[in-house]
Amino acid sequence: MAKKELKTNAMRILEKKKIPFTYITYECEEFVDGVQIADKLGQPHELVYKTLVTVAKSREYYVFVIPIEEELDLKKAARVVGEKSLLMLPLKDLTAVTGYIRGGCTAIGMKKPFPVVVEKCAEALEEMIVSGGKIGMQIKLTPQDFQKVTGAVFEEVVVSVKTEEIL
Repeated sequence: MAKKELKTNAMRILEKKKIPFTYITYECEEFVDGVQIADKLGQPHELVYKTLVTVAKSREYYVFVIPIEEELDLKKAARVVGEKSLLMLPLKDLTAVTGYIRGGCTAIGMKKPFPVVVEKCAEALEEMIVSGGKIGMQIKLTPQDFQKVTGAVFEEVVVSVKTEEIL
């Protein structure tokens, strides 16, 4: 008997909306960071994005999708979404809010549609890789298709790294 293809909610949503994507699987039982995943998959780090969920004082939730090697600038992020400040969503609340677990969280198919912001540099990429909604599953698609399915906007939200020459 043929092995049934495992589909995540995110994959079903992409198929229903007729958005082309490819999925990539890897062996993993628990959370590993995005850099380890990119290395495991042999993918360039700049193509792999992580999903971060924040909460404002207004109790509104916001989703940010940024390169795996970058850090979210909470002040910039708050300005972009029109809030005074943002905090990272406590890990203990992640599943209740999104329906996903750490390491398997994606902006595609969360329990409720939240505003999604993708780091601006993704806009120029031919393709990006995001979580497929389950640990061990990644989805590769164009940033424009990701925007289409999530309603995302592209904005600069990562910490600016200022390098200085050491003399």
